[in-house]
Amino acid sequence: MIDALRAMNTRPLLLLLLLPGFAVSQTSDLRLPITLVADSTDYDGKSSMMMFQGLRLSQGTTNIEADEGRASKIDFEDSVWHFTGNVVIDVEAGHIESESAELRFTDTQLRLAIIEGTPATFELNRPGSEETTYAQAGKLRYDLDAGIVEFSDDAIITEGGNQISSSFLMYNIAEQRINAQSSDDGVPVQITVIPEAVAEPDATEEEIP
Repeated sequence: MIDALRAMNTRPLLLLLLLPGFAVSQTSDLRLPITLVADSTDYDGKSSMMMFQGLRLSQGTTNIEADEGRASKIDFEDSVWHFTGNVVIDVEAGHIESESAELRFTDTQLRLAIIEGTPATFELNRPGSEETTYAQAGKLRYDLDAGIVEFSDDAIITEGGNQISSSFLMYNIAEQRINAQSSDDGVPVQITVIPEAVAEPDATEEEIP
C-alpha cells in the first residue's frame, strides 16, 4: 500500500499531517506557564470535577477554547480534561475544530488526545510552503508517547487537490508510515490524484510548416 501511494506522488499528502506539528509545539512549550481563563467556574463535590464555562486554556503557542471544560484536577500533573462545544485547538502550524476533545496530562505533558466531531476538521500550514493540508474524521486518537495517530469514521486527507479517504487511517510519526484499511462493510480505501495542469502552447510559438 505505501509503495503504491509513493508511486503516485502522494507521499507529501500522507506525511505532512497536522499532528506532527502539534507534537513539536507541545514539546517546545513544556516549560512555559499554563494560563486558564473562564467566564465562570464551578466545583462538583460529588464527582470531584472542576467545571468551566467559556474556557480558554493556553501554553506557549498552544491555545484551546471550548464552551465547556471539565477536569479531575487542575494541576496538570495527572489530570484528564474534557472539552465540549465549539472546541478550537490552535498550535504553531495548525488549527483543529471539533465538537469534543479529551486530553490526558501526566507530569505537565500531554500524553493522549481523543478528538471527536461530525466531522472534526484539521488544517496544517507547512513551513516553507503556501499549500495547506486539510483533514477530517469523525474521531482522532493521538498517542503522543507511541507517536501514533489513528483517524477513524470516514477519514479524509486532502492536499493540493490530492485526496485519500478510508474508514481507518493509522499514521506512525517516527517511521513516517501510514496504513489505510477498508471498512467492515466492504467500503474500500479510495485515492484520488489530480494531475498537474499542462500549459497549452502559445500560438505565436507554433512551428510554421
